[in-house]
Amino acid sequence: MAALASPSRGPIPMPAAATLPILLLLVSNVFMTFAWYGHLKFPSQPLWIVTLASWGIAFFEYCLAVPANRIGHGVYSAAELKTIQEVITLSVFAVFSVTVLKEALTMNHLVGFGFIALGAFFVFKGPL
Repeated sequence: MAALASPSRGPIPMPAAATLPILLLLVSNVFMTFAWYGHLKFPSQPLWIVTLASWGIAFFEYCLAVPANRIGHGVYSAAELKTIQEVITLSVFAVFSVTVLKEALTMNHLVGFGFIALGAFFVFKGPL
């Protein structure tokens, strides 16, 4: 079985190299969504406090996103990694928006997300 080299741990088997970046990006996007939008639940808190809290949360996002992209670039192109990240971001945000912020997703949102998913399809489709 083919493997990718990891500077810290040696070879990473190809199935893990393809899956691990997606899992890391999923978890990193949960952190980033809370960093960017979690403070909306605390509108009375001073901006400087929620900014510092957001930076603290975002630190963990970077600790996951950087390895995800480093490992993933052995399997995916940079454009594909960015596309994966954007699709995950929208998916995590949609769940967060409904469950945490209690905002409804409208048909306009779903159509817009659908167009983004269509764009993602073309990124992975290959040359036309």
